[in-house]
Amino acid sequence: PLVTSFTGKYGSIQYYVKAILERPAAPDQSVQTELQVISHIDVSSPALLTPVLRSQEKMVGCWLFTSGPVSLSAKIERKGYCNGEAIPIYAEIENCSSRLVVPKAAIFQTQTYLASGKTRTFRHMVANVRGNHIASGSTDTWNGKTLKIPPVSPSILDCCIIRVEYSLAVYIHIPGAKKLMIEMPLVIGTIPCIGFSSRNSSITSQFSMDMSWLALTMPEHPEAPPNYADVVSEEEFSRHVPAYPPPMDCEEQLCCPVFAYIQEFRFQPPPLYSEIDPHPTEVEEIQPVSFML
Repeated sequence: PLVTSFTGKYGSIQYYVKAILERPAAPDQSVQTELQVISHIDVSSPALLTPVLRSQEKMVGCWLFTSGPVSLSAKIERKGYCNGEAIPIYAEIENCSSRLVVPKAAIFQTQTYLASGKTRTFRHMVANVRGNHIASGSTDTWNGKTLKIPPVSPSILDCCIIRVEYSLAVYIHIPGAKKLMIEMPLVIGTIPCIGFSSRNSSITSQFSMDMSWLALTMPEHPEAPPNYADVVSEEEFSRHVPAYPPPMDCEEQLCCPVFAYIQEFRFQPPPLYSEIDPHPTEVEEIQPVSFML
């Protein structure tokens, strides 16, 4: 298969499509255009789904002036990821030294160029995240701290002249000393992991099964309720609309009890779906009820 198109620091992989028109009595004419090629990498392969775990310890200071060790252990759930995904990082940091340290994590891209028996390497950071300060004698835990992958070129591992590799580095910045670093290999693919989509589909199917009882209680073709105009005419409605009592003066309200007025209800509510009576009977008049406060 063709290698993925790539443009790096000291070299590139490019493809062109060229068309040539040959004419016997005139010079040839040609035109070309660049072609982008992507070699797909499926991160659902078993080799890229295995978790990666690393641990390391460092003694801060030298000879007789040591201040104590700093230990670090980090883990990622799998080795393969795609652009736009967030990598959850699990780490434990223990600071037994006398200095204030800062944990950090970063994604590095390493470009390796091979030509004429010589090798040239270019390495740079593409994304990073920072944790909180850890005082002397304290510990800190990353329980899935996320680091999002920016838009980068996929890994190129099957080319004999150019290689593009990635790694996730979890390290501790120690003032006055060399940082303690753990590097875990990463593979940036093009086909995302299907584990999360299958998990979402299983949750959706389980939810539909739990809600299947609702479909049994609903009729297939329910009848719509009638309009109020079909039950009560406009003349009857205007004839029975009660007049609201006039507003009372504020001083009178303070001297007399306050009544709650309930509007008269003379009309029958809309019938049930299965019982529609075109000639509704009139409901008994409900007298207004007053409440003493």
